[in-house]
This record gives sequence, structure tokens and C-alpha cells, in this order.
Amino acid sequence: MAPLPLTQKDLEQLADKGISAEQVMGQIHLLRNGAPYARLNRPCTIGDGILNLTEPELKRHTVFYDQESPRRTIIKFVPASGAATRMFEELIQLELTDAFVEPDWIRAKAAKGDRASQTLLTVMRNLPHFAFYDELKKCSTHEEINIGRLQKREHYLRVLRYLLHPVGLDYARLPKGLLLFHRYPEGARTAFEEHLVEAALYAKGKDDTCRLHFTVASGYMARFEALFNHVRRHYESEFGMHLEVHFSTQKSSSDTVATDMNNKPFRLENGRILFRPGGHGALIDNLNRLDGDIIFIKNIDNVVPDGRKPATTRYKKALAGLLLSRQQETFQRLESLHGPSPSEQTLQEIAAFAGHHLGATPPPEITRASQETRRAWLFERLNRPLRVCGMVRNEGEPGGGPFWVEGDDLSVSLQIVENAAVNPSASQQKILKASTHFNPVDLVCATRDFKGKPFDLTRFVNPKSVFIARKSKGERKLNALELPGLWNGAMAHWNTLFVEVPKETFNPVKTITDLLRKEHLTARDAGAPCSHTAS
Repeated sequence: MAPLPLTQKDLEQLADKGISAEQVMGQIHLLRNGAPYARLNRPCTIGDGILNLTEPELKRHTVFYDQESPRRTIIKFVPASGAATRMFEELIQLELTDAFVEPDWIRAKAAKGDRASQTLLTVMRNLPHFAFYDELKKCSTHEEINIGRLQKREHYLRVLRYLLHPVGLDYARLPKGLLLFHRYPEGARTAFEEHLVEAALYAKGKDDTCRLHFTVASGYMARFEALFNHVRRHYESEFGMHLEVHFSTQKSSSDTVATDMNNKPFRLENGRILFRPGGHGALIDNLNRLDGDIIFIKNIDNVVPDGRKPATTRYKKALAGLLLSRQQETFQRLESLHGPSPSEQTLQEIAAFAGHHLGATPPPEITRASQETRRAWLFERLNRPLRVCGMVRNEGEPGGGPFWVEGDDLSVSLQIVENAAVNPSASQQKILKASTHFNPVDLVCATRDFKGKPFDLTRFVNPKSVFIARKSKGERKLNALELPGLWNGAMAHWNTLFVEVPKETFNPVKTITDLLRKEHLTARDAGAPCSHTAS
């Protein structure tokens, strides 16, 4: 690739962000040539890449975790920086429609199947069932007409004004973690608070401490800290534990360069190069700074009220127990490989373990290689971070799924692959469509080696596993680069186990009407609809 025409000011800008010219060149190369597709070998299914734990196995792993957890440093890692804008996308679009002021127009559109209009009617007719309703009412106390009356008189624009904008709750811009999701007799809880409660149920480690780490948008760090300081003592008292919560933001050095339609650095009016956030894959740096024996990873919006937490708690403990058990078995074999030259029988046993229990299949040239070469390959292949990933049966939910993927050396490994990373060819799409499970982001990780030293997680990233998107800045189009996804390319070279978990453990809130599903309602919400199009 030809050298980039970087000016002295460009180099100063890169230095300020902690980005090298070589990184920028590599990113532009990817933007010019496109990201390589994953080579799917076959979908992971029950018995072929996905474990289905029996009742005795669930109990055994749970008991093992309960025995080990008091001696371990346990951390719950929650990406929580995303704004809730997408939750309210349909309402925002309707708000911009002039005809929106006519409720009859909305009802007519809804009757014809217009999704946005149906969403609006569902929200307005069921406002009292949302956990944020009491706070919403407080926003309009200075008005002559209160929220209840606005709702009854179908003044939808004014209600949305208080719900979505800074004059009221400002929910269209706040991070999801700060939104009130569920309500209880003692008051409503935000998604952030539900994660604190969850941690008390399955992530309490040594010293009776629940350690959580949230990655947040820098502009809302103070809001999260204030909320935690406000509720901390209450939850510590209620659940008999100590809460240790930390926050971090995405590093500026993880931003990626944007290019124009000529594949040159996209420049702003002031001449500076445009950099954009590198996506959630950039959070591998945040994860890399954590020092824990066990790290749970879960999205901010996948929480449920207390009455529905037992299933989540049970499977989280079972996955963690399986993680510790498999880690223990792996460490024993690493000790054998690290010592004096192991026998041929030992090498064969370790190779069988790697293939059967870690999905680590050696490439053809390794199976024919010398004993020392095979020993070195096995040691390198086993001496990696370990993750156990819950997988839910695919019932039409969007998102990546578990596959056997071929590497450049013809080895095959377990990977989470997004739909966009699959070649559009008929053969690859056939494998994609044959997938039986999808990724709900339910991970338990071990990031220390067999000597107890933390791995450098950046060493196990597949840098080519990126995503390229067409975006715009004002009226100008640009190409944007997202770094390898946190549980996709950023963990591509981890050792991986996939385990089937029940659908009831996956209840994300992607739209506002998801909060009206039965999975998110409490006893106080009796009678609320469970349908997106309820009337």
C-alpha cells in the first residue's frame, strides 16, 4: 500500500489519540480491500460443538462453583455505554411527522399494520404499566394538565416530549443502564440496579464481595457513579454483601479511521482526520485490565425482575462451575506439556482432550509432525484464555451464532459468527441457515494461565475479523471500520465451550414495548398486555 500523505498535524493528532501511523495504514488497507469472510465448516449443534447439560451435570457444576466461589475473585463485566435511542426509534420518527398531531391518523395507520403507529398506541394506552411512569408524572407537575390527562386526551406529542427529551426523562439519549426497567413495592429499578442484584445472586466471591465493572459513555460517568452511591447501601443491606463497582470508558486509542469514497482518510472542514468509535470490540482493552479468576459478561439490557431470576442464577452458576472444571483439567495437561518431554501416549491423550473438550482440532501438517512439534502446538493451543458461552435455540432472534470455522491453516475451531461475516455464496449461506442456536451474550471467562498470570488478551484477537459499514457525516458518505467484536473476532483465539441455555435466561429490551412482555412485568403490573400490538 502506498504511503499515506500524513502531515505533521496529522501525526500530532495520532499521537494525542495514542494511535500509530502503522495502525492507520492497516485500517485503511482493510477499508480498501474489504474484510475477509469467516469460512464456515458446519453449524454447531447439540452433540457437535454444543453441550446440553443433564440435570445431574447442572447440579454437579453448580455445587462445584458454590464451593469454589468464596475463594475466588469474581467480576461481572457489563457493556453499558450504548444510548437507548434505538429503543424509541419508532416513536422518534413518528414525532417528526406533521400528521402525527392527529390521533385518528395514527389509529388508521395502525389498523393498516403500520408498526410504528401500533407501537405508539401500545405505549400510550399502557403508560401506567411502565416502571418509569411515576417519574414521568413528576416531569409535568408544573403543567396545567398532568400526564394522565395528556394521555387520556390523546395529546401524544406532549407526552413524548416529557418521555424522550431533556425537559423530562430524556430517555431518547440516556444510556439503557439508567432507564427504569422494572418496578417493585419499594420502587422502580434501573437496568444498572438489576445487574447489582443479579451479581448478589451468583457473582459473590471472596470477602463476600460482588465486583462489577461497567463500561459507560464518558458523558454519563457521573450519572452512573451518583446512582451507585445512592443505592449502594440499600442493596448491600438487603443481600448481605459488599459491592465494589468500577466504571471505564472506551479508550480513544481504539477509535478507527474513516475513509472517503476514494479510500483516503476522511477529513473534516478543519482538515483533521475523522476517527470513529471502534465498536464494542474495542472493549477487549477494558476487559484486559480486569484482574479476576472468573469474569461474567452480560449485556446491560438482558435483565428480568426478581421473580424470574432463579433460572438465570442457576445457569450462570452451572456455566461457571463447568468453566472451573474444564480449566482445572486443562491446567493439569499444561503442566504435563511444560515439564520433561511427555510420552507419545500422553501426547495422544492430550490431543484427544483438546479435540473432544475444547474443540481444538490440529491442522493436517501438525498431525504428521514430530513429537516435539506436536507438543509445542498442544501447549500453545491449550495455554489460552477460556470461555464458556451460553447458546439459546434459534427462534428467529437476530444476532450471531455458534459455528465450526476453518482457519488459514485448515484447523477447525469453535467461533461465534455474525451473519454479516458470512460469505453470500450459496454453500456458505446454506450452512448459516442450518444453524440451530444463536448467541445471547452469556459468557463466563477465565483469563489467567496455568501459572496464575493474567493473559494479555490482545494477543488472542483476530485483527482481520472486522466489520465495514457505509455511514455519512453531514451530506458526505464515508466508510467506517468496526473492530473485531468482543465475543467474535476479539476472542477468536480463545478456547471455547458452547452450552445450551434455556430461552428464559434471555430477555433483552430492544424496544420500549419489550418492557410490556410478561418477562419484564412484576405483580404491580397485573393486567398489562404482553403483545407489541396490544390495544
